[in-house]
Amino acid sequence: MASYAGGCHCGAIRFRVRGVIDELVECNCSICAKTAYLHWEVEPQQFELEKGEQALSNYRFGTLQSQNYFCRTCGISPFRRSRSDPDAIDINARCLDGVALDSIPIVPFDGVHWEDQMRRLAATGEPGVSGESGVSDERGEPGVSDGT
Repeated sequence: MASYAGGCHCGAIRFRVRGVIDELVECNCSICAKTAYLHWEVEPQQFELEKGEQALSNYRFGTLQSQNYFCRTCGISPFRRSRSDPDAIDINARCLDGVALDSIPIVPFDGVHWEDQMRRLAATGEPGVSGESGVSDERGEPGVSDGT
């Protein structure tokens, strides 16, 4: 099993993760789009925080289910616990050292329409961006996506 090192921009947070990167997921929800997050989910036992627990801060919004960890110094989010799978560690593949991201397939995920996307995944097992327009929050009101 491959092992990858990664971290935030300033180096205050460093981690190691073991696994095979078969594909990455690109979500179009508000936070993922604004942070250019490329998701690689792993089991917690595959992840080791080597440095920087004190440098981590956590941002929650919308449903308050996701835990969006970021560095207090540089603001980079190297990993999180997502709303889609809160038991997994969701690695930001852009924070892995020396990984050729252009050689890994990227699967779109429609986080703008998170509930519909999760129903589609449960029914078919095949993710995809729906192409629908509009953004709604957890109450169904326009304006804010709660995709994570």
